Amino acid sequence: MTEELAASVRDALAVDIEEFEAQARRDAEVVKSELREGTFDNHQSIVGLEYEFYAVADGRWAASDDADVYALMRVPRRLLELIGFEKELGLHNAEMTTSPQPLNPDGLRAQESEVRARLGAALDCTGAEGIRLVSDGMWTIPPAGETAREYLTDSVEADGVRIATNMSGSERYHAMANGPAAPEEMTVDAPNVSLAADTVMPESLITSIQPHYQVAHAADLPAYFNYALRVAGPLLALGVNSPFFPPDLYDDVGAAKILEDGYAEHRIGVFESVLNSGEAEKVRFPRDLDDIEQAVDRVADDATMVPMPVPEGNRFDDEFATLRRKHGTYWRWVRPVFDGASRSSANARIEFRPIAAQPTVRDSVAFQATFAGLMESLPRRRHPATDQQWSTARENFYAAMREGLDSGQRWICNDGAETIDTETVYDDIFAHAVDGLTAAGCSDAEAEKYVRPLRARVEHGTTPADWKVDRVREYLADGDAFADAVMEMQRDYVRKQRETLLDGSFADWL
Repeated sequence: MTEELAASVRDALAVDIEEFEAQARRDAEVVKSELREGTFDNHQSIVGLEYEFYAVADGRWAASDDADVYALMRVPRRLLELIGFEKELGLHNAEMTTSPQPLNPDGLRAQESEVRARLGAALDCTGAEGIRLVSDGMWTIPPAGETAREYLTDSVEADGVRIATNMSGSERYHAMANGPAAPEEMTVDAPNVSLAADTVMPESLITSIQPHYQVAHAADLPAYFNYALRVAGPLLALGVNSPFFPPDLYDDVGAAKILEDGYAEHRIGVFESVLNSGEAEKVRFPRDLDDIEQAVDRVADDATMVPMPVPEGNRFDDEFATLRRKHGTYWRWVRPVFDGASRSSANARIEFRPIAAQPTVRDSVAFQATFAGLMESLPRRRHPATDQQWSTARENFYAAMREGLDSGQRWICNDGAETIDTETVYDDIFAHAVDGLTAAGCSDAEAEKYVRPLRARVEHGTTPADWKVDRVREYLADGDAFADAVMEMQRDYVRKQRETLLDGSFADWL
């Protein structure tokens, strides 16, 4: 198995990078031509969602020793296939992708119903195997009998190819650490954390949700994209959910310093520092778009990480298959996508990537619906948010990463006045989210129902990251060591989630 994977990685790395990039530029011209022809127009807005989970021991695999309860678990590949989920970077990961639906009341209900139905069935199936899928921003309890550092750094060499032991068997993932431009080490850059690996495996610490918004007219995508950059900071501030690493990854500096220096959303830093370890800055907050062709050119011009072979096919998007392959390593916190198996299904959409996986399905759908509502309302109302300097939007994003709701988000309200008052910022944002959802056909009550879980976070001044930090502080005050406090907090999180994942919201935890 390892030898076969290593051979596949060598085949991938044998692709001529100059020809790969030249073909990507030719593909970009194909996409731009189709854009001019209107092929990517659909005349309605469409929504979708990618939802990532990690697996923990629950039931028959959990030992009587409390230290093993909810320890990270590897998911058997056959089980992933059985539940209809996709593999992600780590063997402990599983991903669900919803069927795209029109942005209207039935489409939104279908999105939530699909997530609940498929996740509920998956939980029944994995539960019989002593495994539970967890919706969270970062895992902190390693597999039983292993440290997090061992799990994330374990690798073998096969015929000169470095293979991460706990990574899914995808050539693309493994090729990232074996290409000519790959650094000797891929490191996590976070306060008081030390972790270096010879593969991208540390990125498997994190999990996310990714709402998709497909624009009706592709030429309008830049306007929506620029609004998405302005809401990225405020929405990230609401969704922060990864304030702690596995305890064995911390330096010996003491709990007080870790708490003082820690960020509300370490997921952002993990993704950036691990995948930006080479010369190219692959993960970053993107700049504004001026026009639709610029969006295509940015993908074509992005630094090539792995020039993977591209199989031939008869789908519409096989006409630009190399560009699509290159897009697979075009990581931006907000990114444009051009896709479609056929001309009739061709679409231009925005993937919104800042949000960590959330405590419950309702919270995840709240972010999806709120983002979609904002995309419907802000451009239509010609909201002045895009008068904000790009640099301010970027500062908002990284401030939200560090401080969550306490980050003093700068927002230009509907009246054109800039404010950092939290209540005023979110009153304006939620009003426009509701406006966009009602414009899409939702009743006022239905639109407010989607937004309500996020409004509750503002009203209580509490995010999932705040909840986690508060739990750790309580355990420390009771005399627990830092490592024990973090793990007890994590078990509390999973127990709360067991009660509320499918039918409740994070507001029920407050």
